[in-house]
Amino acid sequence: MAQIEVNNSNFEIHQVADRIMLNESNLDYDIITLPNGDYHMTLDNKSYTINVLFKDTSTGNLTLLINGRTVNATLQNKLAKLLKSMGMESGKRKLKELKAPMPGLVLNVLVKAGEEVSEGQEIIILEAMKMENAIKSPQDGIIQSILVQNQDKVEKNQILIEFN
Repeated sequence: MAQIEVNNSNFEIHQVADRIMLNESNLDYDIITLPNGDYHMTLDNKSYTINVLFKDTSTGNLTLLINGRTVNATLQNKLAKLLKSMGMESGKRKLKELKAPMPGLVLNVLVKAGEEVSEGQEIIILEAMKMENAIKSPQDGIIQSILVQNQDKVEKNQILIEFN
């Protein structure tokens, strides 16, 4: 079971084989992923083209484009509800440190202290076993300090960067 809120209206969704129970209404549905990444869904003999514009799995927030109309929604499943009821929101915990995933040689530090970085942004190039490895930021944040320099040898789990 999942619960979705759309425009301040709540809906409960249960999947049963090739049918969906939507607020106690039993509906036929079919959904496929299109080559461009959009979805095509038929629900109770009505056709919908769905494009996911924004998805935040930690909060369940979605922005969808359904048949040309933008819809903001919040999706909560059983696990998210259980975690919330226990006071354990499913959002990411901010890391304070970035550690070396392997021993190696720092070839290039691509950021400076005080710089704002985005999740997935390359921040350090580390050579290990004669291969260059791009170490990426695990989160959005601000670099507090950089504890290594170019040509430093590092050990596995050595702290490379501290975040604010």
